[in-house]
Amino acid sequence: MPAIPEDDAHHRAKMANRKAVQDAKLAAKTVEKGLLVVHTGKGKGKSTAAFGLLLRAVGRGFRCGVVQFGKGAWQSGERTAIERFGDQVQWHTLGEGFTWETQDRTRDIEAAKRAWAKTLELMAAPSIRLIVLDELNIALRYDHLDIGEVVTALKARRPDLHVVVTGRNAKAELIEAADLVTEMTLVKHHFAAGVKAQEGIEF
Repeated sequence: MPAIPEDDAHHRAKMANRKAVQDAKLAAKTVEKGLLVVHTGKGKGKSTAAFGLLLRAVGRGFRCGVVQFGKGAWQSGERTAIERFGDQVQWHTLGEGFTWETQDRTRDIEAAKRAWAKTLELMAAPSIRLIVLDELNIALRYDHLDIGEVVTALKARRPDLHVVVTGRNAKAELIEAADLVTEMTLVKHHFAAGVKAQEGIEF
């Protein structure tokens, strides 16, 4: 058997040590629970990442729900794709457009309350394993919903229910309650170069 070059042998030893450390870390993780996940920040991709997670859950046979806060009832590419899964995913777009579009605080509050009522309904359904609350952070930012009430309900969800919340400016109370928080950081955006929102990319 030919000798292993010194560089290769060093690399193998290094990777074997790294694998041992990683295996030990994985073996120590024994808790299984429903997660509260928050995607926030000024960067693009918060909802996109949430729907990617939902797709993974659907692939594992989970029944899922989507409640969209604020966004109007346009037909997005995600919704068109997810509708192909039939009743495995319940999709509810209950906003009337972003608050700068409606320019009517009372209507925005009522829409947020309807969306939150649907959220509580989905959370109470024992067959639903994952719920995406798209742009809930916006409703909370503008005080369309009470942050204390929302956080209390999310913390009281049943142990196996995963909830993903998206939107900029997540409130500190929600971040504190979450198991996983990811902040999308804007580095560069094509809008700044005059590129419009495009089908299949933005919607």
